[in-house]
Amino acid sequence: MTPMDIHAILEHLPHRYPMLLVDRVVDVVPNGHIHAIKNVSVNEPFFNGHFPHHPVMPGVLILEALAQAAAILSFKTLGNKPDDKSVYYFVGIDGARFKRPVMPGDQLHLHVVMDGPVRRGMWKFRAEAKVDGVLSTEAQLMCTVRTIDTAGA
Repeated sequence: MTPMDIHAILEHLPHRYPMLLVDRVVDVVPNGHIHAIKNVSVNEPFFNGHFPHHPVMPGVLILEALAQAAAILSFKTLGNKPDDKSVYYFVGIDGARFKRPVMPGDQLHLHVVMDGPVRRGMWKFRAEAKVDGVLSTEAQLMCTVRTIDTAGA
C-alpha cells in the first residue's frame, strides 16, 4: 500500500485548481491499480451553474477525476513525473455509464485498474467511481503521453 498526500499528488499531476480533481491517494500499485479520493464540496466552481437548484457533479468531471487517477498510476508505473515537455491526453472513453448522481458532501472513491500492457504508447484502464460503496460511474479509459513543442510557445 502506497498512500499519497496532496503534495505528492501535485508532483505527479500537472493539473492545478480548479481542474485538480484528486485530493488523496489511498493506495497505488505500479502496473496494477490505484484507489484515490475526490472530496466533493459545495464550493466547487461548477456547482454555480450545474444546477443551482439541485447541485450535481458533471459526469464529464467524474471521468476527468478517473483519468487523473489513471495518470498518477501511469507515472508511478513509469517511475517518473510530468514535465513541461509532455502532456497526458485522453484518447478514448468507452462504455461510460452514470449510475448515481454525485452531490456536494459526497466522497468520490476513484478505482482504476490497468487493463493489459501499454501498446504503442496507449494505456488502457478499467475505471469506477463509487460513493458510500455504491457505483456512481464506470468506463474504460484510453490515454497516452505526448511530447509537446514548447519552442513555439
